[in-house]
Amino acid sequence: MNNVVIICAIVLLVLLFLKVPVYISVLAACALYFIGTPGINFSIFAQKTISGAEGLSLLAIPFFVCAGIFMNYTGVTKRIMGFCEVMTSRMYGGLAQVNILLSTLMGGLSGSSLADAAMQCKMLVPTMEQKGYSKAFSTVVTAASGMVVPLIPPGVGLIIYGCINNISVGKLFVAGIGPGVVLCVTLMIFTRFVSKKRGYLPTRTTKIPVKEKVDAFKPALFPMLLPVVIIGGVRLGIFTASEAGVVAVVYAVLLGICFKELTFENVKKGCKETVTTTAGIMLIVAAATCFSYILTKEQIPQTFSQWMISTVHNKYLFLLVCNIFLLIVGMFIEGNASMIVLGPLLHPVAVAFGIDPIHFAMVYIFNCTIGAFTPPMGTLMFVTCGITKCPTKDFIKEAVPFYALFLIDIIVLTYVPWLSTFLVELVY
Repeated sequence: MNNVVIICAIVLLVLLFLKVPVYISVLAACALYFIGTPGINFSIFAQKTISGAEGLSLLAIPFFVCAGIFMNYTGVTKRIMGFCEVMTSRMYGGLAQVNILLSTLMGGLSGSSLADAAMQCKMLVPTMEQKGYSKAFSTVVTAASGMVVPLIPPGVGLIIYGCINNISVGKLFVAGIGPGVVLCVTLMIFTRFVSKKRGYLPTRTTKIPVKEKVDAFKPALFPMLLPVVIIGGVRLGIFTASEAGVVAVVYAVLLGICFKELTFENVKKGCKETVTTTAGIMLIVAAATCFSYILTKEQIPQTFSQWMISTVHNKYLFLLVCNIFLLIVGMFIEGNASMIVLGPLLHPVAVAFGIDPIHFAMVYIFNCTIGAFTPPMGTLMFVTCGITKCPTKDFIKEAVPFYALFLIDIIVLTYVPWLSTFLVELVY
């Protein structure tokens, strides 16, 4: 590794610590490499950056983002939330449980943890505070529930990981359901114990009539069928994962027409949000692709792979080292950026150790979601604290027990591959 690469890495870390946007930090480090390396044409910097956002399979991202935004404008969110409120009303921490369950069910619609967390900060946190929940606890639960979203199809992270490592996006969609459900269940159980200890009582104590449950379920049924439509269509070969995004948009529009809540003004707002959200994601993808080119040119992945294989002698130890490494990286680098930079680095090594690529993908993506929840650079932490005005120090203090829970979850997910692969084997 030459001195220029080391300087670029230092510059990247310093810029990230200074809270400079991720794509600017990465592009600045890349530009510095091309300036400081003699004999390399600077035009390659532009070529590699632009080519990073040109992948045909990446078309799925704007379509799924658009579908999720349209769902919010068509009253889908409030219908699913109504169903969640009925189902969790007899649990301790009822509103916190609604928060978690809503993220799990909406994950298949929004596909973005930041979008989901931002939405729920505005919808649920003020109500939670009115009911006696502390601001810090409400904010932490919202951020933690947002971690379920990248695992539930059609998570944007699943699409990006599948594209850069040449894995079937359809299989990743199916594989994400198991880990997503595990995270949802463990979060709800943990929240129940915390809520009982703090006196966050159920909103109802009487038994809920079956008719009330059915009435709440009916309006939420068709929105919740979207992931089934997507997975079923991809599996049966009716459309590709990218085309599934178009299907999701059409589905969202049809729901809006049926619910009579999708106005022309909402369509305009939804398209504008889609453009800005997609632009943010694609800028990171483009910048990270250029950075990945630099790593490959300097043969850092090859060197790392050789060192890893010669040092680590079994797959279980490799998985442990990967978890520690990815958790540390996730504390400083945005998940999608690290996925593009480090995914091609670690994926071949995992395959060489005989680890199922689908299983390793789930481990990798879950590590990225933990990083988004973790200081000092956790994007979920900053987004939720920014909206709720919760001090970061209060968030971190409240989140400590959740960190312990997520470490248990990642250990289970890492060493019980069946959780990630059983549905894929069943469906495919």
